[in-house]
Amino acid sequence: MKIQNAFRVGLIGTLGVGLGILILTSIVSLATIITYIGAALFLALGIEPLISFLERRRFPRWLALTITLVVIIGAFVGVIWAIVPVAISQATQLVNNTISWVNSGGAEDWFQSLQHQFPSVINDQNINAVTQWLQQNLPDITSKVLQTATGIVQGAFGVIIVIILTIYFTASLPSIKRAAYQLVPASRRSRFADLGDQITDSVGKYVMGQVSLALVNGVLSAIFLTIIGAKFPVLLATIAFFFSLIPLVGTITGSVIIVAVCILSGPPTAIAAAIYYLVYMQVEAYVLSPRIMNRAVSVPGALVVVAALAGGTLLGILGALVAIPFAAALLLIIKQVVIPRQNEL
Repeated sequence: MKIQNAFRVGLIGTLGVGLGILILTSIVSLATIITYIGAALFLALGIEPLISFLERRRFPRWLALTITLVVIIGAFVGVIWAIVPVAISQATQLVNNTISWVNSGGAEDWFQSLQHQFPSVINDQNINAVTQWLQQNLPDITSKVLQTATGIVQGAFGVIIVIILTIYFTASLPSIKRAAYQLVPASRRSRFADLGDQITDSVGKYVMGQVSLALVNGVLSAIFLTIIGAKFPVLLATIAFFFSLIPLVGTITGSVIIVAVCILSGPPTAIAAAIYYLVYMQVEAYVLSPRIMNRAVSVPGALVVVAALAGGTLLGILGALVAIPFAAALLLIIKQVVIPRQNEL
């Protein structure tokens, strides 16, 4: 190929590279917003089966949407209302016990006993070294605490944004789907719409299946933990519910946390909780999950593991949640589009 105007070719190439860098930089800058939109759309697709269920019972869509959102938001507020008083009460009790312990001289006695037991570790030289290190690193520690507090505030703000976007997406999901289908040529629109409906239905069913598994875990945990006399059974059951929403590792992670907290109630309680969660994880893996999730998405077990790991690596918890229905959608496209075309050749 002969280059007649090297300057023009170089200019167009430079502009193309610059445009590409600008697009990539914009995507990185908007990563948080894109994550909010993806999470809201994912939740909207998960809520859609409930709305469709009410619509099949001859409810108008606006009424079905209102009932669904009121139930979901009411359940969320109820959980928060059950957790916050317990957390505040326990935190207040901890502070009061600490103040009483210090005022009564228990803290001083405990420190002196440590000095007698470990004189080589707890001595004036080491205490002065620790004090000096804290004084030198106090600004850094303070800044990290402020960063953590800022992150918590930003997280709460993000949750509010996701909830608002979810409401908007849920209300306008049919019109969004219709607008997306109109971008496809008319000759292929019906086929594309059929595939799109199947994919969105599979995503919604997957979300409902995962929530159902988490709800079973939460309810059974609340009942069992109350029976064995564990402390904070409602709070621990809520932890079991939310961790169960995470594919693959969520149940076992939540179980480990719950068993660790049950140690506060005594070793027998912790052992009983550990045995219960070992049995429950087997029941969930071999009985509950196949019966519930096979109706939602038909994905081989190995692909589920690979998809969840890849999605979690790329986008964290949201990626792990989205990866499995994405894999199901990809399999659906391969089975209904790619393979029939290959068979026609």
